[in-house]
Amino acid sequence: MARLQQADKIQPHWWRKTLIGLFLGLTLAYGLIASFAWFGPGGIDADVKVQFNMWMVAALWMLILPFIYLFKTAQAAFKYMLLANALAYGLFFVLGGVS
Repeated sequence: MARLQQADKIQPHWWRKTLIGLFLGLTLAYGLIASFAWFGPGGIDADVKVQFNMWMVAALWMLILPFIYLFKTAQAAFKYMLLANALAYGLFFVLGGVS
């Protein structure tokens, strides 16, 4: 069985990955739920949607947080989370401009 090189292993940048997951994961969850809240069924004025959205932010954030540790390095996690945030908020603003 061949051993992995150091560059091929997942690096244990625990503190940096945790902070990236906490901050960029939360903003990603907000961006995705904002798109659903404004442009989903019933729009922003749906009666029970407000409570659902509040709970879904936490649920989505808690799904993002553990997967942040699967990135090889903290730098890769940071880059991909920034890209995901840019796409989520870009979608939100594009949909807002269209409607």
